[in-house]
Amino acid sequence: MEFLAGLHPKIIHFPIVLLLVYVVLEILSAITKKEAFSKAAQITIILGVVTTLFAVLTGHQAEEIASKWEDAGARIPFKLIGEHEEFANITLWYFAGLLVIRTVLVLKKKFTITFKYIFVLLALVGYYFVYQVGDHGGKLVYKHGVGTEIIKPEIKSKDK
Repeated sequence: MEFLAGLHPKIIHFPIVLLLVYVVLEILSAITKKEAFSKAAQITIILGVVTTLFAVLTGHQAEEIASKWEDAGARIPFKLIGEHEEFANITLWYFAGLLVIRTVLVLKKKFTITFKYIFVLLALVGYYFVYQVGDHGGKLVYKHGVGTEIIKPEIKSKDK
């Protein structure tokens, strides 16, 4: 599963950008009242949730690799990893919930201007979680070197 763990740093930027673009599109949709922005917001939150799911799944694999590294002698800040993981899960479920509610409202043609402004506020709150995930992830990499060759211990293979 090292392959999936290796995808984590490559995948994580997609949900960060997609969810930020979603927030911007939700704001533009409410302010301009243009349906094109609302449709774009819907597509973007779908993509944001899907890529967040992939980021969380690959992150779990990366955590397993970190556990192996710790067993081999590396110092791994698991408390910080736990906080990072918690914010990632909150982000995933929060935006998945927004997606479900938004989709139901759109399909029932009840996504009125009032709901659009409510969703702007909810999207901004959600992006706080995205910020926290990124902040904790950044500390893991840039402060502690997690996931880098710098702290990767020599792991002896059973084949040798």
